[in-house]
Amino acid sequence: MFPIKDDNPTETRPFITCILIGLNILIFFYQIGLEEDAGASLIFDYGFKPSHFFSYDNQRHVEVSPLLTIFTSMFLHGGILHLLGNMLFLWIYGNNIEDSMGHIKFLIFYLLCGFAAALLQAIISIDSSTPMIGASGAVSGVLSAYFLLYPKARVLTLVVLLIFITFIRIPAGLLIGFWFLSQIINAYFNDPNSPGVAWYAHIGGFLMGLLLIPFFKKKKFKFFSSGTNKKEISKRIRLKFRK
Repeated sequence: MFPIKDDNPTETRPFITCILIGLNILIFFYQIGLEEDAGASLIFDYGFKPSHFFSYDNQRHVEVSPLLTIFTSMFLHGGILHLLGNMLFLWIYGNNIEDSMGHIKFLIFYLLCGFAAALLQAIISIDSSTPMIGASGAVSGVLSAYFLLYPKARVLTLVVLLIFITFIRIPAGLLIGFWFLSQIINAYFNDPNSPGVAWYAHIGGFLMGLLLIPFFKKKKFKFFSSGTNKKEISKRIRLKFRK
């Protein structure tokens, strides 16, 4: 199942979501414009390495602070599909979460979820020196916020079953719940120290999002909603003009 778009319009423009997507794209094009060795060095220096984060001896031999790499690693990607997948999820779900919090709170929320994602992965794979990169940990926090706020909102989803291909609208709670379950299953059956997907980072970001959303959302946004339809937005705009 591959989400395409949600039926959940926003009241405000998602400035931070757009800036985050733009930064990730710009940095990726900078990455691929480098020579092979320079690109590898960029990922090694600015990717997050658990063994460097917890070891003082390792920290003395690096140019970039391991704490800083938690944040720089969120803007590096391993390939075009890695980038596009993360940015698509951020675009589909991020605009509504930014709408529910406000611009600055959303940015802080996003970075905190990314921080928690890296931290859990580091705790699980404490001896790993493989650089962890990608926005997926932070985006996972956005998914969990959407899961609590808009589980009834419909998401247009591409479904592929062998030769059968179709588009259906699936409740976000079901779609995101299935995604999170798949992360837990993959985390259980895969070695966290081996190169590949940082499953525990996804879980860490998701759990942090669940913890933070009650404190970051605006009071008027209720949990377990079906989302905002266009008629409701038009009505609110008319009420603002009347005031």
